[in-house]
Amino acid sequence: MRLARLRTDDGLVEGEYRDGVVATEDAEYVVGEDGTLAPPCDPSALYCVGRNYAETLDQMDYERPEQPDFFIKPPVSVVGHGDDVPYPTFTDELTYAGELAAVVGERCHRVDEADVPDVLRGFTIMNDLDALDQPGRTARKAFDGSGPLGPWIETDLDPTSIDMHTDVAGERRQEANTELMLFDPYEVVSFLSERFTFQPGDVVAFGSPANPGLVEPGDTVEITYEGVGTLENTIVEPAGEN
Repeated sequence: MRLARLRTDDGLVEGEYRDGVVATEDAEYVVGEDGTLAPPCDPSALYCVGRNYAETLDQMDYERPEQPDFFIKPPVSVVGHGDDVPYPTFTDELTYAGELAAVVGERCHRVDEADVPDVLRGFTIMNDLDALDQPGRTARKAFDGSGPLGPWIETDLDPTSIDMHTDVAGERRQEANTELMLFDPYEVVSFLSERFTFQPGDVVAFGSPANPGLVEPGDTVEITYEGVGTLENTIVEPAGEN
C-alpha cells in the first residue's frame, strides 16, 4: 500500500495512493486536479546516515566507518515531491544524493534489529541536498529545503535488495542496489534507536550510492527506488531572483 498526503482547498488530506488518486475514508482526490502531493510525513527530525556504500567511500576517499555515521536534518529541510527547491544563496556547490528512507510509525526506543519492521510505517525517498562548500555538516546539510521527501510511503517493501537510479536533467547519474549498503536499513534503525527516542513520522535515511554530484538552477532531479516510486524536484533560482 502507498500512503500519501495531499494539499487541497479543504486542507491536508491523507489516504491511499492508487493510480493518481488519493482515497480517504470518505472521498477521492485526483492528484494534480484536486491538490498536490505534500511531504508524506511530518518528522521531528531526519536522521541521515552517510558513508554507507563502499563505492562512495572509494570515490570520496573516506575511511570505512566501524558503525553507522550519521547526522540530523531539521523539519524545515522537508519539501514534497514536485516542489521547487530554491538554490541556496550561500553556496556555489549544491549537490544531490538519492537515498532510501524509512518512516517511523510509532514512538519507540532501543528497538532490536529483528523488531524494526514492526515499528516502521514504511519507506520513502529522500534527496540529501548538500551545500558542499560550507564548513561542517550542519552548515552543509541542515538548511531550508535540503531534504526533499516523497512521493509517498510504501508500506510493503523489503529494502535490503532493491535497485535505484538518479537522473539529473535527463542524464543518468546514479545506479546501484541497496544490497551494497555497509549497514542495512534495519541495522541502522536499531542502532539509532539506542541513541534517540523516535517519534511517529520521524525519518531515517540510509545514505547515497556513488556519484552524488552538482546541480544547477533549472535541473530536475529524479530519484527512483524499485518498489517505492520516483521523487522529483526542480532546482530553481534563489528566492527573490529571476
